[in-house]
This record gives sequence, structure tokens and C-alpha cells, in this order.
Amino acid sequence: MVRTVQWRGPSEALLRILGVAAAYYLSGRLGLLRQVVVEGSVVTPLWPPTGIALAALLWFGPRVWPGIALGTYLAIEGISAFQPVDLIIVLGNTLAPLCAYALLRRVGFRPEIDRLRDGLALVFAGGLLPTLVSATGGAGTLLLTGNLPAAKFWGVWSAWWAGDTMGVLLVTPLLLVLRGARPPRDPYRVAEALALMTAAGVVTAVAARSSLSLLFLVFPLLIWAAVRFQLAGSAPCALLVSVVAVGAAIDQAGPFAHHSLLEIMVNLQALNGAAALTGLLLSAMVTEQNNIRLKIEEVCEDLAEVVAHLAPGRRDE
Repeated sequence: MVRTVQWRGPSEALLRILGVAAAYYLSGRLGLLRQVVVEGSVVTPLWPPTGIALAALLWFGPRVWPGIALGTYLAIEGISAFQPVDLIIVLGNTLAPLCAYALLRRVGFRPEIDRLRDGLALVFAGGLLPTLVSATGGAGTLLLTGNLPAAKFWGVWSAWWAGDTMGVLLVTPLLLVLRGARPPRDPYRVAEALALMTAAGVVTAVAARSSLSLLFLVFPLLIWAAVRFQLAGSAPCALLVSVVAVGAAIDQAGPFAHHSLLEIMVNLQALNGAAALTGLLLSAMVTEQNNIRLKIEEVCEDLAEVVAHLAPGRRDE
């Protein structure tokens, strides 16, 4: 189940709200470093603030929502002068993670993501469905202000929705696992983890800028990460793959060259979505199976102790 920390006083509550706002704004500025213009409107293929907002809600509860709203306002102000109609964007970007939080609580989501059902819940209840709210609010605002022709609405809407969804699928799992992660003590495991991250970065960089269609080479690395390190390995690898691929797509390099902007966005989000789902769902399945195996081993050990205590009694009879 989703668990939230207890609030100790107004000062701590204010600090958390301001911390969420700062994280939202700063991650938004990072996301805007790789922005694209779709039908005359600025969107990002990956919007990390949505993932940060959902993680903050899972950690601290719904009372940090003012931080999400404030962070959205600051992010908009950083792009252009804030207009009253932009309150719709603030509302949509605040409601989307709140809806995700409510849906995840409803389905019994566990932030450890140690079951396949938790991975599926994050994909659908945390990502695909709630981000419809923010995408509709954002694209609708552009339509109301006259900055977006009605005929171009769905192109911007789909790009907005995909960016917010990728923020949840790629950033939220990483933040959730980092909170309780412990570095491996085995030096061989440390070396393996470093080799994995290096290989993921190099392979993705080469594949994303090669004229050949080699992006499929990243999936064996994601599988390696999920099987060997579960979410602690697959989450950073998936995010690394996405960031490198976004850079290549915006530069129209490698397999993204000689395509229209719509085709580039479709190919990019297909890669990002497949990478996120592969790492998230496979790591959840492996973790669940490992936990089942450990429980079976514990039961066997308990049974062996019972048999050991009963055996002498049977010999005495």
C-alpha cells in the first residue's frame, strides 16, 4: 500500500512544499533544454516534473499539492509571461499527479514495485490515464488563447500527453528506488553495475546517431539490468537510454534523420515507452519471483526444524 510520512509541524510542511516546488521548477528547466516545437507550440518529449510530482505525493501525501502548483507556475513564468488563462495549465498539471496518487492508492500500489501488479498499476493508473488531464488542460489552454489552431490540437495534445507519461514511467520509478537503495557491498557487483551503465550509455549513443537502425541493441542491456539488479538497475538505465535518444531525435541524427517532426516524435516515444515498460515490468516480475522463492525457502527451513524436533520423539517411541 502507498504509505506517506507524518507531518511534524507547519514549518516542516512549508519546507516540503517549497522543496517540491523547487524540484518541479528545476527539473522543468532541465526538460526544456531538449524542447521541440510541435505545430508552433513548445513541448518536451520527456517532462520530468510530472514524475517528480507523483513521487512527492507518494512520499509525503496529497498535502504537498501547493508545491506542484507553485512549481508549475514558475515553470510557465520561465517560458513566457504568466497569463490568467494559464491557470488552466496549473490546474491540469496539479490534478494529474493527484489523480494518479488517488488511483494508485485505490489499487493498493506499493512504492517498492516488487510485484507485477505494481508495475502495471504505475503504467496505467499512474501514467497513461491521469496524464490525460494535464495534456487536455495544456493543449486546451493553447487553443483558447488562439496560439494553437483547432486543426492542430490533437498533434500538440498527443505530444503533451506522451511527455507527461514518460515523466512518470521513467522518473518516478527511479526516485522511488533511490530512496531506499543501498550500494552493493560485493566489489564484483559494483564493477558489474558500472559496466552496465557504461555499456548502456555507449551503446545508446552509438545506436541513436548511427545511420543504421540499431536502437534495438539497448534492450538486451535493459533486460540485463532488470534481471541482475531489478528496479535499481533498470530504472537508471531506462532513463539514460531515453535522455540520449531524445538528444539524438531533437538533433535529427541517426535513425531520426530525414523524417518529419511527427514521425520523429512517434519513433522516439515508441522507443522510450518500450524501454520504460521493459525495465519496469521485467524488474517487477523478477523481484516478485525472488520474494516468492525466499518465502518458500523460509517455509522449508521452518518445516525442517519441525521435523528435526519430531524425529527424536519418534525414535523414542
